[in-house]
Amino acid sequence: MAKQSTLPSALPFWASLLLVPLPIIAAIYGGWTILLTPLLGWHTFTLIDALSTHNTDNPDPDTPSDHLKWYRAITLLWPFVQFALIFGIIAYLAATDHLTTGGKIGAMFATGILTGTIGIVYAHELLHQKNNLERWLGDILLAMALYSHFRSEHLLVHHTYVGTPRDPVTARYNENFYRFFLRVLIQCPPSAWRAEKAMLARRNLPVWSRRNPFWRYAALQLAMLALAYLIGGWTGIGLFAVQAFTGVLALEITNYVEHYGLTRRHLGDGKYEHVKPHHSWNASHRGTNWLLINLQRHSDHHYKPDRRFPLLQTYDETEAPQLPLGYPLMGIAALTPPLWRRVMNPKVRAWRKTYYPDITDWSAYKTASNPMPR
Repeated sequence: MAKQSTLPSALPFWASLLLVPLPIIAAIYGGWTILLTPLLGWHTFTLIDALSTHNTDNPDPDTPSDHLKWYRAITLLWPFVQFALIFGIIAYLAATDHLTTGGKIGAMFATGILTGTIGIVYAHELLHQKNNLERWLGDILLAMALYSHFRSEHLLVHHTYVGTPRDPVTARYNENFYRFFLRVLIQCPPSAWRAEKAMLARRNLPVWSRRNPFWRYAALQLAMLALAYLIGGWTGIGLFAVQAFTGVLALEITNYVEHYGLTRRHLGDGKYEHVKPHHSWNASHRGTNWLLINLQRHSDHHYKPDRRFPLLQTYDETEAPQLPLGYPLMGIAALTPPLWRRVMNPKVRAWRKTYYPDITDWSAYKTASNPMPR
């Protein structure tokens, strides 16, 4: 990477803006145009993957943040784009009667695909940064998906306990996506609350302290729902909820793929080995890394969580497990459990033989019944 980033060098990561018209088209025309968002939003970048070589270049990780302004700019711009997109489409659908109820739901489904595939991924990037502006923008993006607790769960639980029984979003071996999704929806909010409560206790603060971010989460989410109601009444809230649920679904499909079957060695007495590169599934596919702002360089993200996305490093197959396809297509495979197991279970078993040849009994790892980490 050049010492000073330029717009042309960062431009591939701005490709998300090309997808913005697709939900608008779905809202105007309905019918088959609803399918344009998943087809073009996911498969265009997968086609780029197929037509291009893998990107295994590693930029200088010490590049100063202020040299990355054009990369950062898209993550700072997107919250405003998404806000206008969601509430603009709700306003349009609330005022028109040319679409059936199913057509309106379909348009919000298309909108939610962008909320989850792009918006929450950008929120993830923003929440890992240290300045207040980026963290606030990340919170706003999560509030648009009614998933604000993700910030606490991700920062305080997932990054600390990934690959252990305490991390709800480490998908277990042979656990199908639908069971995983239900488990995550049930377990993550209280897990995030407990993590924040423990954090406050370490500061000698009560759970009702103004420092508890859950009050901010609630205020932002209520503000989003109130705006949806002001624009479209109860129909507006319903449409907003469809969009939010779709966004969360897209996010959790990605979470499912990222760590499926990968567990950290239990050292005894509730102690686990440190997180290593081989505890995340990676993909060096060029197009989908543009779409997901290098999220598929996931091992390095766990190594340096606040490292900005253009500086994330890639690992070869001897250091970290690699997926045969990018996250979007792997996510689609996850929706068909027999296909997913056929593709991924042999890879997990090979991973075990490579990194843990001495472990012969995996039953406790499969069921997440090892002791909780201390």
